[in-house]
Amino acid sequence: MRDERAYATVVACFAAFLYMAVLVAAFGLISLATDTEVVADPAAGPLVGPIMTGASVGVLLVLLIVSGTRVPGDQQRIAPLAAIGCGIACYLTYCAAGGVAGALVAGDILHFALFAVGQLGSAYAITAGLVAFLVTLLYQLVLVGRFRQRGRPRWPWEHDGEA
Repeated sequence: MRDERAYATVVACFAAFLYMAVLVAAFGLISLATDTEVVADPAAGPLVGPIMTGASVGVLLVLLIVSGTRVPGDQQRIAPLAAIGCGIACYLTYCAAGGVAGALVAGDILHFALFAVGQLGSAYAITAGLVAFLVTLLYQLVLVGRFRQRGRPRWPWEHDGEA
């Protein structure tokens, strides 16, 4: 059981790094395609965008570790509703973190509350949620595949007559 939890935690860390890398790439492509800035408000400052992304990555990492270590390896399943929940949590965290970080930096709470609400319809926030959904599904798929194979991968000649 301990090995299963350690494996799920390590895979969750890799999945979080994958999420961050895909977000950075997707934000760059969206920015180029639409000729917009990720954080369009100049009053936000240079740190609000990375804080929003980092908060979303942190939430995804925690959710993946909790979901991967809570369920025993032989009972791991692909759960699309849990993946949707992770996507929604990352989407809302991305938007809320922008409002909180902007309000702390600039001190204008109303302006950044409206900024956070404005992010809800942003292509970048929607992308953060969709990518979290996809990464969560991939994480679940990796865990299900690993725990069903029972042990390390084997070459065809290592089966010793097993049918």
